[in-house]
Amino acid sequence: MKTRDWKWLTTHREGQFFERKCCYDRSGKRPKRRDARSVARDVAETLAAMANADGGTLALGLENDGTPSGVDYPQDRLGVILRAAERNVRPAVKTHYQWADLDETKVLIFEVDWSPEVHQLSDGRYLLRVWDQNLPFPASDIAAMKEGKRRKVIEGKFVGDASVNDLDKNLFDQIRQKTGFEFSDEELLQHYRLAEPRNGRLILSLAALLLFAKDPLHWQPACYVDFVKWQGTERRFGTELNVIKRARIEAPLLTLIEQTFTTVWPHIRERQRLVDLFFEERFEYPTFAWQEAVINAVAHRDYGLQGTPIEIWIFDDRMELRSPGVLVEPVTVERLQRRERIHASRNPRLVRVLTDMGYMRELGEGVPRMFEVMEREGLKPPEFRIEAGAVFTVILNNTPVYPPETMQWLKQFEGQGLNPNQRRLLAYAHAHGGRFTSRSYQKFVGIDIYAASKDIKDLIRRGIARSLKKGGRVYEVVSPERPRVVELPDEVEKLKPRLEQKGYLKNQDVREILGLTMPRANRVLRRLTETGWLRAEGEKRGRRYYLGRDIEQA
Repeated sequence: MKTRDWKWLTTHREGQFFERKCCYDRSGKRPKRRDARSVARDVAETLAAMANADGGTLALGLENDGTPSGVDYPQDRLGVILRAAERNVRPAVKTHYQWADLDETKVLIFEVDWSPEVHQLSDGRYLLRVWDQNLPFPASDIAAMKEGKRRKVIEGKFVGDASVNDLDKNLFDQIRQKTGFEFSDEELLQHYRLAEPRNGRLILSLAALLLFAKDPLHWQPACYVDFVKWQGTERRFGTELNVIKRARIEAPLLTLIEQTFTTVWPHIRERQRLVDLFFEERFEYPTFAWQEAVINAVAHRDYGLQGTPIEIWIFDDRMELRSPGVLVEPVTVERLQRRERIHASRNPRLVRVLTDMGYMRELGEGVPRMFEVMEREGLKPPEFRIEAGAVFTVILNNTPVYPPETMQWLKQFEGQGLNPNQRRLLAYAHAHGGRFTSRSYQKFVGIDIYAASKDIKDLIRRGIARSLKKGGRVYEVVSPERPRVVELPDEVEKLKPRLEQKGYLKNQDVREILGLTMPRANRVLRRLTETGWLRAEGEKRGRRYYLGRDIEQA
């Protein structure tokens, strides 16, 4: 490739598919070239994590800001780095590497595709690329991920009778404009592993045709979205057919998402609510939630199933988004409902292009954010189902969980950093005279006593809740009309005079005041620090404890 084709390396944002690594240690006064074995370990970790996910590119010899600093090692040390993915990973990761000249500086480019195998580092760890990090993932997921990866073959199938003449060249311009790539059409296809040269011609994969074909339905008859708006809350047929609007959205995937947004948007109703004598307009479905569901349906559907398209149904009380195909291991309905940040792609090549186009961002973050925006609007959380054995369905309900007056009341706690369960607890208390117990919290949220205790203590620390009597089990929410009162634990009450006298505490102070042994004093200090009553500074014998910032004025 031409040198100019690599300029994107200096400006491209690090993420799921791209990372920069520097060969110099800059922690001292002067930059020092890192040991080749240390660099090789970094290379092996990133390439293994990318191969276990959706593939990607590693640029070695670039600073975090994209400045080229180069790869300058003797030939024998350079060999250690080049063989990193072979020697430090089991089974070896198949990689391609080449040199790039950037501002007269040599940069080493590694490229790795997704792999049907799961790769383990020589130290026993399994890593997975999750956005811009290489994260360890549980061994219990390995077998499931292997099976899931074996099914990732449909998008990568090469179609012998297709050619670049079947593609819409204008779509390549959209990618170049979005990414800044200066690749030719053919180079762009090869960069995304969507095509490969054979016998003097470029052979296209199904993924290339789904993304760029002038007529994608010629290659996948169900590559479209069927949008239906129904009257009422259920489907009827025959003489009772209750279809209000129906649209068939056909386009290559690169534009199908945006066209689907345009088609669905006019049918997302606005609702007016009277708030503080003013009408406040809210959409019945938060924009992020339903659009994220559309993106996921297009990106993750099983394109090997040719009889069923993606379906979007809008009823009076809900929206259903139905995507052909079961979930890819280790993703499960249960893990999605638990809001775990987990990701696995059935179509990694499609996902890579859609990510570069800006449709997909932090992979694995979309579903948890759907929960957050639905709950912020006072709506029921998303529901997930596998229907008819092979259709993944997302259901968004537009029925508010809380009445408007409760939602308005909850606004006073915005910016407090409360988790969704704590917000639910406050809404529950608002509907029950402002009071609650740990047992009631556990029951209606579905958490254990330890999680409930931690959340309630946090509310007390913030001055949002307080116990009706010392040591009691009934709590009340502190309303804006009541003064902010922070009820300190007994230990803090006893320690506070010494804190005010010295300005800080040490382990010895706690032992003297509370009459504890050193191990018990350590446990008390750890507990008070974890719950925010105290904050620690320093290490070992130099560690000092100060009153928590949120209660310094108590």
